[in-house]
Amino acid sequence: MTVEESDVVVIGAGQAGLSSAYFLRRFGFEPVVLDAAGGPGGAWRHRSPSLTMDKVHGIFDLPGMPRRPGVDGDRPVAEVVPAYYAAYEDELGLDVVRPVKVTSVRHGRDGHLLVRTDAGEWSARAVVNATGTWTRPHWPYYPGAADFAGRQLHYASYRGPEEFRGRRVIVVGGGASAMHVLSEISGVAAATAWVTRRPPVFRDDDFGEDARREAVAMVEERVRAGLPPQSVVSVTGIGYSAVVRDALAKGALRRLPMFDRVIPDGVTWRPGTLEADVLEAGTLEADTIIWATGFRSALDHLAPLRLREPSGGVRVDGTQVVREPALQLVGYGPSASTIGANRAGRMAARNVRGYLTARPARPAA
Repeated sequence: MTVEESDVVVIGAGQAGLSSAYFLRRFGFEPVVLDAAGGPGGAWRHRSPSLTMDKVHGIFDLPGMPRRPGVDGDRPVAEVVPAYYAAYEDELGLDVVRPVKVTSVRHGRDGHLLVRTDAGEWSARAVVNATGTWTRPHWPYYPGAADFAGRQLHYASYRGPEEFRGRRVIVVGGGASAMHVLSEISGVAAATAWVTRRPPVFRDDDFGEDARREAVAMVEERVRAGLPPQSVVSVTGIGYSAVVRDALAKGALRRLPMFDRVIPDGVTWRPGTLEADVLEAGTLEADTIIWATGFRSALDHLAPLRLREPSGGVRVDGTQVVREPALQLVGYGPSASTIGANRAGRMAARNVRGYLTARPARPAA
């Protein structure tokens, strides 16, 4: 099999990957960008058709090309954002190679990294990994879940409220995904219940630039120590977005603590967990459980590099993987949220420039 040579390979063409490619080109590199999806848009292309532009907190502009104003608020983000990303790729002249699934990244010859895919192999002097989290929905384990007689689905498969009409639904999770679901299914489902592991923290202040930087810094501290990253949302709290206000108006945000067990026709709590006036029997009947429990970083293809620390995380300083100087991680930890993606792309490109400048390429034979 022919192995293509490249100074830099970027894996993933979501916001973090496109931002990295933009800054790499500003620094004089021509990266090869590989993307597993069938078209532009990153994770946004897979969002529910019911998630419209007026329901999201905000979509951060890609570097160098702001979105055009005046987008209709009732248009699905799964249409608007992919169209914006496609225009961005055209504007930059980025020839994203897709659909290409990266199967592994391992050490190759001359200190290069060998990127193996279902469409061939690339030997790269540096790699920027921007594979995000959407392909790895997190399903937490709870006793009895396998015996549940109803339907269980993760938020990644949620496609709008109509299929839950007349159902008794439990929504598990304390982030924006749970807010989205509760705001839509309340009043459509026969009954809804909201369950979280920790009491939610709502914030009514303006989540401005300083607050965003503070949130990113808190997540960065964990990944610098090699700990599994928390989501940025877990440290920002829940703002009063349009979906939160809608869910509040429908009375859908009466939170219950996490149940102890799933039973065939619902869930149950240990005696004494709930106040008597909430659920007298400590059991809630349901025929649907929606797990809005987040995502984990999609890093399985990096396993041959043995990057994991004993704590289970990857030690990252900014975007630089400490154990592998040729590798940058963006869309991981603080940049898994759109809040930090552009900043991470700039940092990764700067790190790549520094690394490659210190290690000049060998002349061709």
